[in-house]
Amino acid sequence: MKLVFKNIDKDGSGCIALVPEEPEDMWHAYNLIAEGDVVTASTVRKVQTESSTGSSTSNRVRTTLTIRVETIDFDTQACVLRLKGRNIVENQYVKLGAYHTLDLELNRKFTLQKILWDSVALERVEMACDPAASADVAAVVMQEGLAHVCLITPSMTLVRSKIDMNIPRKRKGFVQQHEKGLNKFYEAVMQGILRHIDFSIVKCVILASPGFVKDQFFDYMMQQAIKNDIKLLIENKSKFLLVKASSGFKHSLKEVLQEPAVMAKISDTKAASEVKLLESFYTMLQLEPAKAFYGKRHVEMANEAMAIETLMISDKLFRCQDILKRKEYVGLVDSARENGSDVRIFSSMHVSGEQLDQLTGIAAVLRFPMPELEDSDGDEENDFDSD
Repeated sequence: MKLVFKNIDKDGSGCIALVPEEPEDMWHAYNLIAEGDVVTASTVRKVQTESSTGSSTSNRVRTTLTIRVETIDFDTQACVLRLKGRNIVENQYVKLGAYHTLDLELNRKFTLQKILWDSVALERVEMACDPAASADVAAVVMQEGLAHVCLITPSMTLVRSKIDMNIPRKRKGFVQQHEKGLNKFYEAVMQGILRHIDFSIVKCVILASPGFVKDQFFDYMMQQAIKNDIKLLIENKSKFLLVKASSGFKHSLKEVLQEPAVMAKISDTKAASEVKLLESFYTMLQLEPAKAFYGKRHVEMANEAMAIETLMISDKLFRCQDILKRKEYVGLVDSARENGSDVRIFSSMHVSGEQLDQLTGIAAVLRFPMPELEDSDGDEENDFDSD
């Protein structure tokens, strides 16, 4: 994301102009834009013109519109962000007060105006505009006939390609059919890797599967690379890391990222640190339950006692339509930071974030035990009423 300008007053109101440069930037924009915000962006509008003879023609014109956002729709697969609202600035093609849908586009500037830019929103802008924040880990989770090629960016796990093929079973006298099917499948996975993984950015490619599928595939891929002189694969051979997974489905990525070998290799990425944090939270929950809590009420009480060492909170909570609720969460984050807590905002599009969402989206590891919290009745209900 490119920051064009930032103009924020002392009272926290103001506007920021941004240019989304890659699909993931749309995810950041989705987390920044809230209902009631004002967005100015370029859009295409169908305009009908009537000639002096009475015949009418319609053509598409590009114009700049400013709308007050009423609904926000994010298509995670296509990474398209669609905003709907009323036009609030005079325009020759669109009447004042008329509804219009703006599709935010890659490499086109948009300006976002808020009554209040809170600390979480400003942090999101900083994170989105940090060029170092890119997908430096890729993963292929596979089993015979099924593979998912994923990119793990600092804020989400993107499935770039799904390969699903029917492989004939290994039967006596029909082994050739099975081998043929497997090779076809391996070839498709290899092409998926070549198409979707940028080796100039990616530091590590995790190949994960049950049994020996990953090993057989890796051997096949390297043989093909030597045979067809695919320099990209030969030069990056050392980046591949083979680990065991329970299946070829996306959810098995969670256990893969917890593997010590994987963690050592990708230890400097945000994805790994989030997985590590959650893992230590679960361990604490089992061994020292008086030092690990989840649910808004328990966490707030721990914060009041300045007891929080690490606060984990899902970005999904900041997208709630209830402005007061968002304010409460932002206040909690600010207060915890003032109290010296380490605050981590998890992405709900990450496997670790999905896991945190199941724990009400908010959890904390404490500096010291608070057994009195265990006795109080916490609100373990899910706070996600934003969807």
